[in-house]
This record gives sequence, structure tokens and C-alpha cells, in this order.
Amino acid sequence: MRFENKELILFDLDGTLIDSVPDLANALNHTLKSLGKDSFDQDIIRRWVGNGAATLVKRGLSGEVTIDSDIDEKLFSDALKIFLDYYSTNLANETILYPDVFDTLNELKNKGYRLAIITNKPFDFIKPILDTFNITDIFEDFIGGDSLDLKKPDPTPLLFMCDKLGVDIKNTVMVGDSKNDIIAANSANMDSIALTYGYNYSEDIKVHNPTIVFDHFRKIKEVF
Repeated sequence: MRFENKELILFDLDGTLIDSVPDLANALNHTLKSLGKDSFDQDIIRRWVGNGAATLVKRGLSGEVTIDSDIDEKLFSDALKIFLDYYSTNLANETILYPDVFDTLNELKNKGYRLAIITNKPFDFIKPILDTFNITDIFEDFIGGDSLDLKKPDPTPLLFMCDKLGVDIKNTVMVGDSKNDIIAANSANMDSIALTYGYNYSEDIKVHNPTIVFDHFRKIKEVF
């Protein structure tokens, strides 16, 4: 299939455009070690990424994807501060763009599509990472997980961006790698593209009924 009459493409960041797990894992393990806690293998932490910094830190303190409801609030507050302070100066030491992202984004931009980012990553971290890969100017705008009161999988950030840029939902597509992206798009009655290579908690992204599923980022340009 091909999308018709689309104007705006919304992209998730982590797991969609960039593989940020190595730096997130380093920041989380630095945090846990600083607090005298056990650290975890990168492959385990990879399954915890996608719901923002606070949730990642809580999963680290819990030692699993299911968050312990009895986490001490001061411990969590201290851990989150350590994590954010460390990560803010180590955003892209090992983070990479996924294959074909740079060229595909530029092709879509050159075709006249408007591009924006909707991520659960804290807002202040977005631009420095985009700057690292020289893709900042490709995007018209971006929203972080702390930009609004609600974040994905709630549809509010998607609806907010459409309203801000003056584009109808039916003329917009959400592109992401996790159920948070697809659930948000479905709740907004928005078309979506799911990518299978990112972070989706070891779950098949197809079960959340995206409009289209691709294994490679470069395939996106074939439907626009």
C-alpha cells in the first residue's frame, strides 16, 4: 500500500531512529553502582527502555521490568538525579543512528513532508542527540516525555503536535518501534508504521495493529 494525502510524519526517537541502549545502560549501571546496587547486562536493560527516564530508573531499582511498588521515594529521587546528571554528559558516546535513517529522513524532507519527533525521552536530551548526528534541522519540532502532562502511550502528545503544526490527524502518520507508539496512534485514530528492530519488551509489535509493519527503516519511503 501507499499512503495518500499525508503531510506530517511523527517519529519516535529511541529504538526507531537511534540505538541509545548502550549509553542508557551505562548511565543506569553507573547509578546503581553509585547506590551500592547490582548492575545489569545491556541485553536485560534493553528490555526496560521505552517509557522514559523515571521508569527506566525504577526498573533498575526493581531489578526487573515490573516495578516494585515499595521503592523508597528518597532512594528513587536520588537515583533519578544521579542518572540524569550522568546521562546528560554522556548522551551519545556509544549511541548510533540505525542504518539508512539519515538518508531516508532527508529523502522524506526533500519530498516535502513535514517531520517531527514524539519521544518519551526527557526534552532537554533531544536536541543534543539530534545535533550529534546532524539531523536537527530535518525536524520541524519535537516533544519529550516531560513536555506535557501525559506521554505515550497516551495520544495527547500526538494530538498536541498535530494541533501545533496545523495538520489534521488523517494527514499524519506515527512511526515507532514499540507498543507505546502504536497504542498512542490508534487512540488518536492516526495511521502508523511499526518497526520491528527496536525496543518492544520482547513482544511482537504486530499484535497492536499498526497500519504497516517494516523490518527496515529505509522501507518507509516506499509508502510515501
